[in-house]
Amino acid sequence: MKTETIVLAGGCFWGVEELLRKVPGVVNTEVGYTGGHTLDPIYEDVKTGETGHAESVKIEFDSEKLPLPELLRLFFEMHDPTTLNRQGNDVGTQYRSAIFYNSPEQKKAAEEAIARAAQSGLWSRPITTTVEPLRRFYSAEEYHQDYLQKNPGGYNCHYWRREPPQP
Repeated sequence: MKTETIVLAGGCFWGVEELLRKVPGVVNTEVGYTGGHTLDPIYEDVKTGETGHAESVKIEFDSEKLPLPELLRLFFEMHDPTTLNRQGNDVGTQYRSAIFYNSPEQKKAAEEAIARAAQSGLWSRPITTTVEPLRRFYSAEEYHQDYLQKNPGGYNCHYWRREPPQP
């Protein structure tokens, strides 16, 4: 197994994590905060939108089973990348669409994925997803980890815009 890690932000991290955990090739997920200026952020601060951090998911995946371009294609099919700082009822920079890369190869793959998403016909408005270097990822509080597994009826504005990937 050849594992790789990338961090994606596509609105509320609960829904992104729940959809990704079921994708064949995903080894592990962890929700947290990244992309902001506040050190050691906590949810109570991030939810104000004043920390600059985005709710995000760190994904460890087997790149032999799930190549990064495929993972990024799925990312664009599980959230609306055309709504600036918004997913469903969640509004603010903490809900922005962003790809946080770890290497020049990931940055290139992210830029190519955005171009493919823009040409896919799935979205009629321009893609607003940003591509940002991953500087530091802060794990969210334990009660946020695997939230929708612990709370099956919890709030979720994420869904597959096309057929979900099959195991």
